Amino acid sequence: MDLSCPHQPMPRRRALALTTGLVTGMALPLAGASPAPASTSASAAASYTNPVIWQDFADIDVIRVGGTYYASASTMHYSPGAPVLRSYDLVNWEIAGHSVPRLDFGAKYDLNGARGYVRGVWASSLAHRPSNRTFYWLGQIDFAKTYLYTATAVEGPWNRLTTISTPYYDAGLLVDSDDSLYVAYGNTTISVAQLSPDGRNQVRTQQVFTAPSSVGTLEGSRFYKINGQYYIFVTRPANGQYILKSSSGPFGPYTMRQVLLDLRGPIPGGGVPHQGGLVQTQGGAWYYMAFVDAYPGGRMPVLAPITWTADGWPQVQLADGAWGTSYPAPAVPAPPRPVTPMTGVDTFDGTALGPAWEWNHNPDDTKWSVGNGLTLRTATVTNDLYWARNTLTHRIQGPTSTATVQIDHSAMRDGDRAGLALLRDSSAWIGLKRDGGVTRLAMTGGLTMDGNWNTTGTGTELASTALSADRVWLRATADIRPGSARPGTFSYSTDGSTFTRLGPAFSMGNDWRFFMGYRFALFNHATQTLGGAVRILRFELSTP
Repeated sequence: MDLSCPHQPMPRRRALALTTGLVTGMALPLAGASPAPASTSASAAASYTNPVIWQDFADIDVIRVGGTYYASASTMHYSPGAPVLRSYDLVNWEIAGHSVPRLDFGAKYDLNGARGYVRGVWASSLAHRPSNRTFYWLGQIDFAKTYLYTATAVEGPWNRLTTISTPYYDAGLLVDSDDSLYVAYGNTTISVAQLSPDGRNQVRTQQVFTAPSSVGTLEGSRFYKINGQYYIFVTRPANGQYILKSSSGPFGPYTMRQVLLDLRGPIPGGGVPHQGGLVQTQGGAWYYMAFVDAYPGGRMPVLAPITWTADGWPQVQLADGAWGTSYPAPAVPAPPRPVTPMTGVDTFDGTALGPAWEWNHNPDDTKWSVGNGLTLRTATVTNDLYWARNTLTHRIQGPTSTATVQIDHSAMRDGDRAGLALLRDSSAWIGLKRDGGVTRLAMTGGLTMDGNWNTTGTGTELASTALSADRVWLRATADIRPGSARPGTFSYSTDGSTFTRLGPAFSMGNDWRFFMGYRFALFNHATQTLGGAVRILRFELSTP
């Protein structure tokens, strides 16, 4: 996963390809094994529609453990990082947890004197090791070091196992059939490292392949052993996918074959499916889970069946010469339970946030709490939302969706700003401003960053209205269909049923360079002094 930064040149238009994939890493039989019996299939005649997840989950790595599928994704500067998704059929997914509980990689991830926008958790790897029944997450941070976390259940707790001095860029972790651990990584020059049996140290590393100039950049490694052959699945961002194959062991030599190039994708206005991973069902069928660049919403996971040539190379099953909008559903056993929907209502009961939530940088944990609503106490004195700690974000559901929040603002202090934002490098919000003992509603636009993610605009009030009640409902509706800038609109209600539009439509930009898509964001920051608070009683994410 390349990013525009001083450490790496940016090749062409590249959308930090969704480093996906990673089957569990054991020796696996090729497709052609007997399929799951019809009696155990959820529905032999059913089909699914792409994208299988219309939310921003980039750089997915997908594996199967028994009858359950798991996927991990990039989260950049959001905390906790590296969400783990769970599915029983490769089509319906829920968010189960996060592999990186906190971005404890330096003060910039705390918004302490510096900022970590478009850094943090990039394309990384998720694996499961049957010998100790443990999940492994591996990823490099800031081109400096590689971190390895482990857990016995994806919900956690996840703990850091080790830090390795070699930064394994865009890594793919393989648990070999003899339980050895290998990592494929690199940009254009692809290397393979062997780890010690306990995974704590690097034993060996060796360059195994250099992309030919006719192909250009290759990255986003995923590492497999299938029928005794070693495969490294790599992407050409943002329009191609290739595979390297070795019959002589994990260190090669490798030969290369193109999997796809400039293939039409299933999302109108979106990009080419690429940078994904391979996974095999219980019945022996293979699938490729990739992502499509689909800004302003982000990068959306898509799924297609895979067949294999007689000499052991994967091929995407196409529909009318393109990645299909729909395919027959995978023939898998009926799920043990329905997965948790990615839309719905959260009233912030219990003692912890649900796994759908991620903070913009690490939060100050002394300044928020849940239970009978979410209380956000001001954590930062600033007039710049991009510097404000404890801004809580939620992915937007495509193609269009609405976030509605009910807020009790009675404990705000003069100078406080709280509300609901459409957050990215160009942002807008609807919310509450308290000044001179009076709280009013306002819609603010013009929050902007430059290409180095420095603030260039802290916002301009575009509309406002008086407010008398202590509780108010705020609403943001977002159209994230790709292909052009799309509108976001804001409205409010004093009774929870009749909503009034406030301010002009906000144009959500579709530039790819921030990589993460737009998010709904809940915030409360001070401009004068700390001590104020708001309580969010209810959050609802709904689709038309």
